Amino acid sequence: MTAATEVDQGAANLPAALLCLTAVTGLVDAVSVLGFGVFTANMTGNVVFLGFAAAGARGFSIAHSLTSLVAFLAGAVIGGGISIAIDATRRRWLSTVAVCEATLLIVAALASIGLEIGLAMPPIRLYSVIVLMATAMGLRNATVRRLALPNLTTTALTLTLTGLSADSSLTGGKNPRFGRRFGSVVAMFGGAMIGALLLKYRLALPLLFSGVCVMAVALIYAALSPSAKSEQP
Repeated sequence: MTAATEVDQGAANLPAALLCLTAVTGLVDAVSVLGFGVFTANMTGNVVFLGFAAAGARGFSIAHSLTSLVAFLAGAVIGGGISIAIDATRRRWLSTVAVCEATLLIVAALASIGLEIGLAMPPIRLYSVIVLMATAMGLRNATVRRLALPNLTTTALTLTLTGLSADSSLTGGKNPRFGRRFGSVVAMFGGAMIGALLLKYRLALPLLFSGVCVMAVALIYAALSPSAKSEQP
C-alpha cells in the first residue's frame, strides 16, 4: 500500500469518526443542560447562560456557567499541548485525546451515580461532574480545531446550518458537503434525543454511554486508519 493510499484511507475514516463524536456532544449537553442548567460542550450557549445568570434570570447559575467555562478552557489548553507534544501521525494524537475524553466522561458518570435531577446535589460532586464534562469537551475541541475538517466541528451547528441554506440550490448554489452538514445536524439531534431519554432512568447513564462511545470511536479509528504521517482531511 502506498503512502498516498494510506492517507486517503485515513481521510475517509475521519468524517465518520467526527460524526460519532458530534452525536456524543448531544448526549453530553443533554446531561449538562437538563441536569445542571449549563452547557459543557457548546460554549456559545454557555456564555449566553452566563449572561442570563449575571442579569439575575431565574434558573441560571453564575457559578455553574463559570465553572464550565473555565474547565472547558483548561481542557482546550491541555488538548492543544497534547497535539503539539505528540508530533506524529494523526491516528496517534487523535486517538490519545479521544481516550482521555472517554476516561473523563466515564469518571464523570461514576461521580454522578446517585445524583437525581430536581433534587439537592452535594456541591462537591456537582461541580466535579461539571468540571470533568467540560474539560473533556475542551480537549475534544482543541483537537478538532487542529484537524480543521470543514463542517465537522462536532460541537457547533450555526455555521453548518447557515451553509446548508446559503449554499443550497434555492440560492443557486451546488450544495457542497451536503452529506457532512446534514449528517452533523442529524447526529447532534439524535445524540441529544438519546441523552434526554436515558436521563429518565439515571443521570449517570448517558454519561457512561458517552464515554463508551468515544472510547469505541478511538479504538476503531486507530485500528482502521493508517500510520502514515502528514495525513490531510
